[in-house]
Amino acid sequence: MRIASVEAFPTSFPVPEGGGVALGVGRAVKRDAVVVKVVTESGLVGWGESHHGRAHTAVAALLQTTLRRLVVGMEATDTTGVWNRIYRGQLASHGMGAGCALAMSGLDMALWDIRAKAVGWPLYRLLGGAARAVPAYAGGVALGYQPPEALVEEARPMIEAGYRAVKLRIGDTVPDDIARMEAVRRAFGAGIDILADANTAYSLSDVRRVMPAMDALAMGWLEEPFPPHDRRAYREARGYGRTPLAVGENHFTRFEFAPLLEDDSIGVWQPDLSKCGGITEALRIAAIASAHKIPIHPHSSMTGLNQAATIHFLCAIDNPGYFEADVSRGNLFRDALVSTPWALGADGCVRPNEAPGLGVEVDEDWLRAHPAIEGPGYV
Repeated sequence: MRIASVEAFPTSFPVPEGGGVALGVGRAVKRDAVVVKVVTESGLVGWGESHHGRAHTAVAALLQTTLRRLVVGMEATDTTGVWNRIYRGQLASHGMGAGCALAMSGLDMALWDIRAKAVGWPLYRLLGGAARAVPAYAGGVALGYQPPEALVEEARPMIEAGYRAVKLRIGDTVPDDIARMEAVRRAFGAGIDILADANTAYSLSDVRRVMPAMDALAMGWLEEPFPPHDRRAYREARGYGRTPLAVGENHFTRFEFAPLLEDDSIGVWQPDLSKCGGITEALRIAAIASAHKIPIHPHSSMTGLNQAATIHFLCAIDNPGYFEADVSRGNLFRDALVSTPWALGADGCVRPNEAPGLGVEVDEDWLRAHPAIEGPGYV
């Protein structure tokens, strides 16, 4: 069960012309990911996803060089020991901060895939969970800037499919954002949860203006109105209304989540298993949040590997929230790279895969046929 090899695949595919969604960070022109393959000396294979961080070739290079040399030869089942080796050898002492957290996340996920496969269990069981129904919201790179009527028509088949919650992209202009939120509430009524993600595009003035409308519409949360390091803005904005503030997809390791408790301004935590330091670290983050009655609504990354792992994780913690279901059109990392990572039930919930490990198979031929495309993913 010792680690024999670590291989990282930076991979991309272009978004068809006219198919990119406009968000607070720009319009998507391609999709990137970093897929991690770990093989043990006995031949057992584990797969994971490291978020691309808009630098997928750099994240893959860190995995292929420094991190690989740190962990090859270690026990694949020793997820805590591997995490600590990387922490001491890179994350804590030689910088790279977020880049290292991104890289180690996919490696850690692959090790958990191996651990569960070694005992023949689905991951949720190894984590101490059960095959529970997990409520899902329609998210991913979707429901972006467009006229309110068009937004409603994009959301309609999602509601008809069974989703009882949707996440809208805001951070455009406050009047346009309010018009979109009002249109969706008017179209679908009080029976659904409406969430909003500003992708760090708001100012304090914007939040002061938008929050009364969000409160009146009973919005579920306002996600990332500001960059994650702007703690002062979050503290001030918390007093502008009742709608909870949500952060976490761009917070790395428990060391960046713990200070949120001091600020007492964030009501929803959203760690991403492919960004925060992996499943090992996400469990620690969830435990910290649980002690303070804070729910965990993980952010989903690009591939079905992350999405399948996230459902297992939510089935194993005591403060689970929504699963972010990627409903974006034409996501080949969800539909072609892997076998079916999840399916929505008529009750608006997803359930974990029952096959050993993450419960998905990777098409390595497809992966190798889609090498990295350089350049920005949003314009």
